[in-house]
Amino acid sequence: MPTRARGRRLRAGLSATALTAAALAALLQPVQAAAGPDPSGGRPPRHDDRLQRELEGLVAQDDGPPGVIAVLTRGNRTQVYTAGVGDIATGRPPRPDDHMRIASVAKAFSGAVTLRLVDQGRLSLDDTIGARLPQLPAAWAAVTLRQLLQHTSGLPDYSQDPEFIATIMADPRHVFDPHHLLDFVADEPLRFRPGSLYEYSNSDNIAAAYMAEAVTGRPYEELLEELVYRPLGLHRTSLPLGYRLPRPFLHGYAVDPPAEPEDVSEAISASGAWASGGIVSTPRELGAFIRAYGGTALLSEPTRAEQRAFRPGDSSEPPGPGTNAAGLALFRYTTRCGVLHGHTGNTAGYTQLAATTPDGSRSLTFTLNTQVNAAGKPALLARLRTVQEDFACALLADG
Repeated sequence: MPTRARGRRLRAGLSATALTAAALAALLQPVQAAAGPDPSGGRPPRHDDRLQRELEGLVAQDDGPPGVIAVLTRGNRTQVYTAGVGDIATGRPPRPDDHMRIASVAKAFSGAVTLRLVDQGRLSLDDTIGARLPQLPAAWAAVTLRQLLQHTSGLPDYSQDPEFIATIMADPRHVFDPHHLLDFVADEPLRFRPGSLYEYSNSDNIAAAYMAEAVTGRPYEELLEELVYRPLGLHRTSLPLGYRLPRPFLHGYAVDPPAEPEDVSEAISASGAWASGGIVSTPRELGAFIRAYGGTALLSEPTRAEQRAFRPGDSSEPPGPGTNAAGLALFRYTTRCGVLHGHTGNTAGYTQLAATTPDGSRSLTFTLNTQVNAAGKPALLARLRTVQEDFACALLADG
């Protein structure tokens, strides 16, 4: 059993993100993320000492992360900033090819799978739970795929259910059957009339993954491989069910001063988050994904227009930099320097931002190896969003 202090840390993490061949053939053609023009002519980018100091300031805070890594890609140039350590035991810094939990950025992957199926005519954004998933509660029948992807469904969030939380508190490495995650809230009505309100819910992306499986007859993990990983050349991205991370990995920590940081990298099974937050990737591969999905390379123009029907004021968890707006498994971040598309996430040991320019030519991934959100560390989150906006401005600057 976890200690009381450890239990508090795990509960804080879990509450945020607990957490036929012919038809698919056209989807399996290689997809290249848009490179765009490189205004520098390929010159190595200049290292910005001010940005470096900002990262070091995050690490220096008492409740800050042991380490942080930001990867900026502009055309064919990549610039890596790190501060602190990716592993306290060895002292090695975070690296762009370290595996890590991407938390709710995994919701963008469920968006990628379902929207590619929309492009192929296998799914429609107006498909309902009643039509595609008749095994789910009849009270949820009117909810559409569009509403699931935009968090306007009204589905109760299974990761907030007391029985689900109690199961993980008793055994953090408990392996859930992902196809029974919504059983925890199957006796509950919708929170509101579908489409009338916005409420971020982990249940939404679980149901979206079920829809993808229902129309293809294939496991969601296979669909990720065929529709996302393989076309984008993602070889270090996966959706495990257990608690182990592939090596090497960026260690994630619970930071709760005055206690020493506790390594929680492999404390919790990923099965309890699954399509809503269980994916493991690397900073480099996460950048490649978001450039394609949040840019122009992965989806057709009509589907992309639906994806980018943003609702002003609705935010991811935690909020991204600038002013947030919610699309379909994608968010718009309007910063003082321009617009980025992306997704954020947080879970025990990790806080993530993946963002791209709308044309997919530039990207930023920003990773802390501790959890930061408004519920647990509001002051640190405010500072983090300021630093992320400064990195966004560096990404968007010419030259």
